[in-house]
Amino acid sequence: MSAERTGTEARPDRRARRSRRTRDTLARAALELVLDRGLREVSVEDIAERADVARRTFSRYFTGKEEAVADCIRADAERINDALRARPAAEPPLVAYRAAVLDWLTDEDEPAWHRRPHVFDLLTLAEREPTLYAALQHTRVAAQEESVRILAGRLGVDPTVDLRPAVLVGAGAGALVAAQHAWVRGGQLAALPGLVERAFAALADASPSAAPAAHPGEPPDQAPVSPRGI
Repeated sequence: MSAERTGTEARPDRRARRSRRTRDTLARAALELVLDRGLREVSVEDIAERADVARRTFSRYFTGKEEAVADCIRADAERINDALRARPAAEPPLVAYRAAVLDWLTDEDEPAWHRRPHVFDLLTLAEREPTLYAALQHTRVAAQEESVRILAGRLGVDPTVDLRPAVLVGAGAGALVAAQHAWVRGGQLAALPGLVERAFAALADASPSAAPAAHPGEPPDQAPVSPRGI
């Protein structure tokens, strides 16, 4: 491979890393300012100034301050989905989703929420700020849509036709959200992993022990399947 080609291929990687750093700097500035002053006391201009970039640079990455603040949990969602992709192919999807969440919680190199106090503060603030809550929810929904695509690939189905991937992700993500709400209400940072385990245990207990039979005329591979069984 020629040096010229290597250099040409490297430039997009450098641009991507630089863009990633700028986005992370803006998100970090937004989070710090909002937690320090309150959402309503922070402007986009304040965030751009803290990040030492122009106002128009902010607009290339985010539509508003709420989206910038919420960006701090986007990387967590990406890590869960990366862990989900890496789970063994033979593992039942809901089991794989739970394992991916636990992998994220126990990662020593990239601390999860319970080892980042500012995330707890953010989620607490979002309970009082509807626009921030909506931005966080938008981030969650985007991550769940990717989870659906991952599970659909594992099952070999089209998620626009077969509802199982969406149902399973909804169940798994719902367990995580339930644990998150209990965590915020409880106020104990270290409690999150235990709450997540309890939420998934409650989901398993509520699941039927066997899949119902296919409805008359329904193809066998489209029969409803219990979360325990897939």
